[in-house]
Amino acid sequence: MRITIIGAGVAGLTCATEFSEQGFDVTVIARSEQIGDDSCSWYAGGMLAPWCEGESAEEPVVRLGQQAIDWWDNHVDCVERQGTLVLSHMRDASELRRFSRRTSAYETVDAERIKTLEPDLAGRFRQGLFFPGEGHLDPRKALGELAEKLRRRGVRLQLGTDQDAAGIGSDLIVDCRGLAAKDVLTDLRGVKGEMLIIRSQEVNLRRPVRLLHPRIPLYIVPRGNGIYMIGATMIESDAGGRISVRSALELLGAAFALDPAFAEAEILETGVDARPAFPDNLPRIRRRGQTLYINGLYRHGFLLAPVLARMAVEAVTDPTKTPELMDENYPERQSA
Repeated sequence: MRITIIGAGVAGLTCATEFSEQGFDVTVIARSEQIGDDSCSWYAGGMLAPWCEGESAEEPVVRLGQQAIDWWDNHVDCVERQGTLVLSHMRDASELRRFSRRTSAYETVDAERIKTLEPDLAGRFRQGLFFPGEGHLDPRKALGELAEKLRRRGVRLQLGTDQDAAGIGSDLIVDCRGLAAKDVLTDLRGVKGEMLIIRSQEVNLRRPVRLLHPRIPLYIVPRGNGIYMIGATMIESDAGGRISVRSALELLGAAFALDPAFAEAEILETGVDARPAFPDNLPRIRRRGQTLYINGLYRHGFLLAPVLARMAVEAVTDPTKTPELMDENYPERQSA
């Protein structure tokens, strides 16, 4: 079977990987000239943190997301298994208690344990939660590695190609366009995320750190060589554009609150994009005719894309089954 995948973000490349590993003849097309150019995956945090996500996400995100770290570790070389550290200042202790009630698979840590995990934060925090089973990756390296492995496997990556070419010679189209698929998936909405990339020679963090705050929770993810990603806002908006002054101040202020040494960091990049989400913030597989839609990954792209890709393969190879995240009746509802 010849399959054409539209989109070369995390959803498109994980689908291409799963289909190609099952022996399908796969082509990936994307309007962007380079991997990641028009994908919100480019601005992702890359945290493989299903248990932390349980603080606000639905149960399937936590359960299905637990498959992500092994999948990525088997397919790319940039996965770090250092866990996640969640902290709060004493004045925000209620936020830490709330976080602990909503999550699982953590260790409660005191000041001495925090010092062992992250020496640069020694003496700044008395309490925290450590999630040892979690990990993280560099999204840009991961996408690049997936693309290169797909090329070596014989998958055709046709960048700078219009989606109108997708149906030519294809038995099935897998649409992974994200928010651009709103022309068909009318219940999609955009959630704007803003992030910063900074470089600091004064701070050395080994793992993602989440700093809880009542107004804007911060996460900071190490990318190596003193580079960190700081994120991220969540604003109900389809607009991309540029980061707002308010968001930049809040993100930088939160980083300073984590460690004042970040005051001397360089700002290397700002990023803004709109993530695709359905009303319940859970992803969906939907089929209409010869097109399979994979969408709505919200802020869980790297966490849930592998399991969505596996479910997409299942939907194609065994039409008698309806995978958990597939809308069985979507075509009928849309055509009614």
